[in-house]
Amino acid sequence: MDRAALYEFLTRHRYGVVSSLSHSGTPQSALVGIAVTPQLEIVFDTLKTTRKYPNLIAHPNCSFVIGWENEQTVQLEGIAFEPHGAELAKYQQAYFAAWPDGPGRISWPGITWIVIHPHWLRYSDFNQNPPLIAEISSPGST
Repeated sequence: MDRAALYEFLTRHRYGVVSSLSHSGTPQSALVGIAVTPQLEIVFDTLKTTRKYPNLIAHPNCSFVIGWENEQTVQLEGIAFEPHGAELAKYQQAYFAAWPDGPGRISWPGITWIVIHPHWLRYSDFNQNPPLIAEISSPGST
């Protein structure tokens, strides 16, 4: 599976589950609405009052699962960061393309955007025989 096929698969999905670690080391997961950049970065908005926000800021290593229909998924591990300034505007553009209602949330108190830059990714398709499983290191690299 090449980057273009991965990008196409990821952009077909609107939701994913992000997993993070709390300050005490407890794993926590949350369903989030996502957008995907051509560099295979995952972008989502969240409130600073959620559990995931302080988790990802304090412990940016995280994992993500996207897709589960037809036994096809992408699992990825990466580093989370909160973009600001011009970088934020770039990621918001990608997010708003996927979520046209997103600009309406800009005025929400405590709203922010998180980006996951992947360093490992696995695509699995168990809906074929034999299954297709492709692992990629540094998928976000250009």
